[in-house]
Amino acid sequence: MADKSIRYFTVEEANRTLPYVRPIVSDIVRSYKSWQDGVRRYEVIAAGSRSELGETKEQVALREEVEKVAQQITGYLDELSAVGCVFKGFDDGLVDFFSQLEGRDIFLCWKLGEAEITHWHELDAGFAGRRELEPDLVQEGSE
Repeated sequence: MADKSIRYFTVEEANRTLPYVRPIVSDIVRSYKSWQDGVRRYEVIAAGSRSELGETKEQVALREEVEKVAQQITGYLDELSAVGCVFKGFDDGLVDFFSQLEGRDIFLCWKLGEAEITHWHELDAGFAGRRELEPDLVQEGSE
């Protein structure tokens, strides 16, 4: 039974969102790498400093940079959530779209770099459980 608080997509509807979703996911993946780099640099500097003296100017600047990137990522995630899709992977840019198959909820699965949605998986299966999409199996979603 469909949950009314969830946006369900047909394959066609999900594919129509990709021109909007693709650049957002690209921004997330790029920003996440920048965030990771900033966190690593901060940790290296913090490990070499005397904590009883507090943060150095360099540490403060790095921490502020990391926080700014984290806020940008949160904004991008909010944009995806507003579309109705679920972001699943920072490294690979994985996005799932709720759909239905034979009366049960599933995810249509898309990865940054793919031209369109060609796979699906059970809600609890994740990317490793991806199966090739058979268009006649996916039922119409609700608007």
